[in-house]
Formats: sequence, structure tokens, C-alpha cells
Amino acid sequence: MSDFWNSFDEPSAAAGSTGARTGTLAAPAVTPQAVTPPALAPAPIPSPVLPDTAATISDTSSGTTGLGSIDREGGRVSVGEKAMINARADVNQLLPLKYHWGWEKYLAGCNNHWMPTEVSMQADIAMWKNENSDAPTALTEAERTMLKRNLGFFATAESLVANNIVLAVYRQLTNPECRQYLLRQAFEEAVHTHTFQYICTSLGLDEGELFNMYREVDSITAKDAWALQYTQHLEDPDFRTGTPESDQAFLRDLVAFYVIFEGMWFYTGFAQILSLGRRNKMVGIAEQYQYILRDESIHLNFGIDVINQIKIENPGLWSAEFQAEVRQMLTTACELEIAYGRDTMPTGMLGLSADQCARYMHFITNRRCAQIGLSPLYPDTDNPFPWMSEMMDLKKEKNFFETRVIEYQTGGGLAWE
Repeated sequence: MSDFWNSFDEPSAAAGSTGARTGTLAAPAVTPQAVTPPALAPAPIPSPVLPDTAATISDTSSGTTGLGSIDREGGRVSVGEKAMINARADVNQLLPLKYHWGWEKYLAGCNNHWMPTEVSMQADIAMWKNENSDAPTALTEAERTMLKRNLGFFATAESLVANNIVLAVYRQLTNPECRQYLLRQAFEEAVHTHTFQYICTSLGLDEGELFNMYREVDSITAKDAWALQYTQHLEDPDFRTGTPESDQAFLRDLVAFYVIFEGMWFYTGFAQILSLGRRNKMVGIAEQYQYILRDESIHLNFGIDVINQIKIENPGLWSAEFQAEVRQMLTTACELEIAYGRDTMPTGMLGLSADQCARYMHFITNRRCAQIGLSPLYPDTDNPFPWMSEMMDLKKEKNFFETRVIEYQTGGGLAWE
């Protein structure tokens, strides 16, 4: 695995004429005459009304939204005024940058741009429709069950993450360069949701079944319900950081969604689908999962950087009691993911077993502990899937001659009028 990825894981309308139009009158004996409209005096342009009193552009009640009135006497923002949470600096001013890592994550996300429709699904469609499980290239019934459960979790998980970013995290994070990355991440979550729609329609899956598994399959419901408890009150429009309790609530949400949801709960699914691809099965889906894995590596490491920066700036939040609470969160999350692995894969397949997936989750959990400054939760465990590291080194250009040339497709799809 390259040093770069090793650092991440295992991070019209046409303008119309406004002139008068003439037409034929109802009476046939009358000839229409061109009429010159009277000249109109231009309407006066009102002068802008400026507030008499200065107000912080970031809304002094919260210091976060950036939608307050403009403070014309506030002076220019300095780097020292910027902070991750509870900053009073103007959040609309990107420069000067304080957290260069936030901007670098944004650029990395842009460089990693992809769309699911770039990936051909023809081989996957043929394999999915081949129900002769005795054929050497066909999917077994166990593999079909695993694939559907896997897709069922991811299909709505990306939307849950996106809603948390937009409704909770973005509102409370008071740093513009980090907000810039969140905008990129929100788009990537939309791309991931698009991916599962693309897979669902390509294979002709039951969309009602797929997109309702998070409400109908116990092991999936348990994970999603557990995570949602950490964001429900944060999406309340009246929630504000600024007290130790509310600041810890925000930090807890970041741990739940970045460290656990994206940093732990996606990895059993990644291992399962990428193992299919290694055996030349469902190669289109496996390629899309590789791109998602690369995105998630950056998401994860951005979230960890934000958590650690908040800890540095607000050391009182990272108390012994709060650390114990976070350790319990990680323990519970690991157990939920192990249960999900056993539910999706009750029997061994593809060189994988539920016990291996459990050991993998112990390995991943210990790694997440180290990344946020906690001691390991489980005895020393090795990584049972070292090949997962290679998957993050995927070069998107490697399939240039195997997939459609998107630049030509896009140009050919334009409608010229």
C-alpha cells in the first residue's frame, strides 16, 4: 500500500425578446398598424439601506451560520481568530487559511472525482441474471444473499451520513476551509447514493426491498438506529455549541459518524464486495466500491483531524469520563458490526468467514482508538485481510480503455438549440 493511502487507512432558457409584438385583429377589414410605445423614464435605483449598528456576519447568537448582517467595523479576520467550534471570526472568509489540512482534503476529494455511470455493469447484469448456481461463473445463493444485504445497508447509509453533515455538522463547524471540504463530502455522499440507485436499476433489483432494509432487517436497523441517537438533537435548529455539554454533544456526534459509521461500519461490506471482485465476480460493483472506499478513507481522516483539533483547542472536553464513554461507544459499535457480519454471511464464502470479519473489526476498532488517542480495546490482533490495503491504491486511469470515455459521452449528450 502506498504511503499516501497508508496515511488514510488501514483518509435555459434562452433570453427572449422584450419588444412589443403585433398581431392580426379580429375584424378582417382593419389593417394592423405598428404602434410606437411611449418612452418610459427609467425607474430610480434605490440606495442600499445599511444598518446603523454593527452586527457580526456570523450571527452573534451562534457564531456559526454566516447569514447574519454585515459588521462594517469588525476589522479583517486574522488566522488567530479562527477555530473549529464557537469561533467569532467571519465564517464567510476562506482566506487566510488556518487548517491547511482541511483545504488539502478538499483538493484530494476533487482529484478523486468519479461517477458511477462511468463503470460498465454489463458483466454484472449477465452474472446476476444467470441463476444456474452450478455454473463456475455464477453466484451462489449465499453470495446473492450477502450482496443484497450489503447493498441494502449502503443504499440508505450514505443518505444518513449526508443528512448528518448538512443538518448538524456544517451548522456547528465554524471554520470555512473545513466547511469547504464538507461541501465536497456532501456531494460525494450524493454520488454514493447515486451508485446504489445505479446498481439497483442495472440489476433490476426490488427497489422497495433494497431501500427499506434499514427498517426491515434487524442487524441493519440496529446500526442505523444506534447512530441516529447521536445526531437527533443536533439537527434541532435551536441547538448551539458554546457550553461544555453542547460541545461534547457535537464531539460525540463526530465520533459516531466519522469514526464509527464511516470508519468502522463500512469495512465489513467493503471486504465482502471486494472479495467478490478478486474472484472476477460482480466486477462493476466491486470497482465502484473501490472508488467509494477511497472516498471514505478521506472522509474518515478528515473527521479524525477535526476531532483531534477540537480536542487541542478545547482540552476540557476530552475528560477521563468522556474518554470512557467514547470507548464504550466503540465497543458497542464493534459488537453491532460483528452481528451484521454474521447476519450477512452466516456461512463461509469467497475465502471469508464471519469469524474473520469479527477479527477484522477488532483490528479496525483498535486502529480507530489509536487515531483519536485512546488505548486499544482488544488484545493484539493482526489484519486477516491484508489485501484490502491494495484496494485503496486503485488508479482510476487503469480502466481508460475498458470504460466509456466520459468527456466524449458528455459532449455527445449536449442538446444544442
